[in-house]
Amino acid sequence: MRLLEFDSQKEFSVTKDLLNEVPPYAILSHTWEADEEEVTLQDIVTGSGKDKAGYRKTQFCAQQAARDGLRYFWVDSCCIDRSNYTELSEAINSMFRWYKHAAKCYVYLADVSASTCSQTSQPPEETWVPEFRNSRWFTRGWTLQELLASPEVEFFSREGIKLGSKKSLEQQIHEITGIPIQALAGCPLSDFRIEERLSWAEKRQTKREEDAAYSLLGLFDLHIPLIYGEGRSNARTRLLHEI
Repeated sequence: MRLLEFDSQKEFSVTKDLLNEVPPYAILSHTWEADEEEVTLQDIVTGSGKDKAGYRKTQFCAQQAARDGLRYFWVDSCCIDRSNYTELSEAINSMFRWYKHAAKCYVYLADVSASTCSQTSQPPEETWVPEFRNSRWFTRGWTLQELLASPEVEFFSREGIKLGSKKSLEQQIHEITGIPIQALAGCPLSDFRIEERLSWAEKRQTKREEDAAYSLLGLFDLHIPLIYGEGRSNARTRLLHEI
């Protein structure tokens, strides 16, 4: 696991691969831009990528982590070397654990605006709830485990304004997703039937078809090899076999 830092010169740097001594960190949950618009590990290493659309949310994560007294933070697009298949496979199998152990999880909603509000005041719900309920974030496969794994989830508009937490918004989240409030509140996922957990992902979408299955590994505490190219059906069959 690599982490990012944001130094006094407002430049990003990446730690070495951390194994045992992992410091407190924040973690970002978001929906991806086009691949070429996401900040990559190579961008961080070379100090480039500032003109990419994804730079804004990476910068937001750094600044919010600093406000919360956290020196380190993690963003999937630029903390995983996706050209290294072994690393990618291990990261995907570890993702649930990484979100679970984060000190804070920031959900960055690029399609929700609270632009008329200040950073210091709680925005009135009528200004952002309609967009919140229709946010793309609630339709993506990977964000399901990110929502459930992290005990400290906070939601932010695209301007970086805090909208609330998983706790304060649990009724709306329950209504949007159909996930029981008990699960949102941290009840062990093993307390819920297999069929029920699978149903939470039924309407969610992933860019790569196999990820519809791989994104559920953490919900069942599983670790399986990734075989991109096997297709959605085969990936799901392997998932169900392991369950």
